[in-house]
Amino acid sequence: MATRAMPASPASPPYDRAFDAQVGEPIDVAPAIVRVTAPNASAYTFTGTNSFLIGHNEIAVLDPGPDDDAHLRALLKAIGGRRVVAVILTHTHRDHSGLARRLMAETGAPLWSNGPHRLSRPLKPFEFNPFGRSGDFRLEPDRVLADGERIEIDGTVLSVVATPGHCANHLAFALEGQDFVLMGDHVMGWNSTVVATPDGDLGDYLASLDKVIALPQTRYLPGHGGEIADGRGFARALKAHRLMRNGQLLDVVRQGPTSLTTAARAIYPDLAGKFAMAGKQTLLSHAEYLAARGEIALRRTLLGVQLLPRR
Repeated sequence: MATRAMPASPASPPYDRAFDAQVGEPIDVAPAIVRVTAPNASAYTFTGTNSFLIGHNEIAVLDPGPDDDAHLRALLKAIGGRRVVAVILTHTHRDHSGLARRLMAETGAPLWSNGPHRLSRPLKPFEFNPFGRSGDFRLEPDRVLADGERIEIDGTVLSVVATPGHCANHLAFALEGQDFVLMGDHVMGWNSTVVATPDGDLGDYLASLDKVIALPQTRYLPGHGGEIADGRGFARALKAHRLMRNGQLLDVVRQGPTSLTTAARAIYPDLAGKFAMAGKQTLLSHAEYLAARGEIALRRTLLGVQLLPRR
């Protein structure tokens, strides 16, 4: 197989991996906001999933995290017997939602989210979802949250911001009267967000980046890692990085028809194993984005996805 020339890799955003999670400990991160990080550190989750307690006398728990006994104990200790008015989800990947049912049973709190997990688009012929087990398709909320809705928790007001892209039901929450956004996995300072078709969608993700960039709040509290002080600037850098990745893929395809697998090896030469799969699915999101705009052609066969230049 011929080796394809690869353009220089686009500069990465200014990632910050110097973060002391203090796993299991309640950490004040903003007025009326406490972070408790779960013990599920991994290559995908960084130092672990951040759960957030919102409020003082009464609280809501945002993203209870993975189904983990130690994390449940840490959350209940941080709650300290206070009334939990709601368990809220940014999205239904199990590292964020896995503990929801048990926490609801312990506290009697209802579940608020944008609905059960769903794909960003239907499966295509010859396609399967390699991340199917990561989403909870059966977790029905008691209250479906909609874009622009306002939630008050013990005097703290959250504005719901629909941010599909990482997955279809992703939400962020802007704190009214404060400079913070609870960002979930939409923007994270330690790495770029996985946008893997068919779970995610690059067009949706880029539009959602524009949406949070336009918010008055500029400090982001992500679902993994520490605060992003210049959230707006970082989100702009993430968007530029994705657009440059589009350019890389265009350069590869313009050299002639190729498979998605070959293109992924050229663009992500250092990825292996499950990370290579994530890179390939992310690159498929870029390919579908470019195909929808008429810049390349995409063909699915039993042997995989083929990418072709437009004549």
